[in-house]
Amino acid sequence: MKIYNSPAAPNPRRVRVFLAEKGVQVPYEDVDIGKAVNRQPEFRKKNPMAGVPVLELDDGTCIAESVAICRYFEELHPEPNLFGVGAKERAQVDMWNRRMEFNLLQPIADTFRQRHEFFKGRIRQVPEYADIQRLNAEDSLKWLDGELANRKFIAGDRFTIADITAMIAVDFGRVSKIGIQPDQKNLARWHAEVSARPSAKA
Repeated sequence: MKIYNSPAAPNPRRVRVFLAEKGVQVPYEDVDIGKAVNRQPEFRKKNPMAGVPVLELDDGTCIAESVAICRYFEELHPEPNLFGVGAKERAQVDMWNRRMEFNLLQPIADTFRQRHEFFKGRIRQVPEYADIQRLNAEDSLKWLDGELANRKFIAGDRFTIADITAMIAVDFGRVSKIGIQPDQKNLARWHAEVSARPSAKA
């Protein structure tokens, strides 16, 4: 098996961090998204949505979408657990991971995608929407700072995929100058802690 990767993109990094937490090693093949290799017919056979990462299994099966790839490896390597144990914790981790995707990663990604030259001619861009999503991302960081006053990690008292998603989002925000504010002490504490984990360098 191997994973089609892009070193600078946020979602491939989400998988790399996840696998690093698991201690699982999978070969990576970098895809030059700058040259739109991912949009060519040969790559679209692996993922018709043209996104990375893509996990290609030994039998030729291709699995796209970063969380789906992470779930696949969680099934194969259940420890350390990153999706929750039991119905209640799994639901809570899913809830918080989705919140991090919709309320943090998505607006930060849209701020970049809807205005940056990299996507010009690749997608339909609405720069005004980028400005709105920037405000939404900043609101979410403020909200998350308040949430983290009551617990150590995003979904509770231990590190999960929700923390990986949130860390990826916060780090990707730097590209668009979206970041943790000086008064957001809880968020800064959490970010320093998760960033210090060896997996954060994956």
